Amino acid sequence: MTRDPTPRDDSQVMASVDESASRPSLVIADISTEEAWLSVRQSDAAVLEEWC
Repeated sequence: MTRDPTPRDDSQVMASVDESASRPSLVIADISTEEAWLSVRQSDAAVLEEWC
């Protein structure tokens, strides 16, 4: 599969915390594209309030 890094106008990006695993993870996904997601341990994720 060829990856196209060009932003699309119809992208639908969402984030969620998956607490079902033994260690919770932050999952970020573009739900308008198959296999376009990433995850990181919740404890390693950036805190939004610290960015401001």
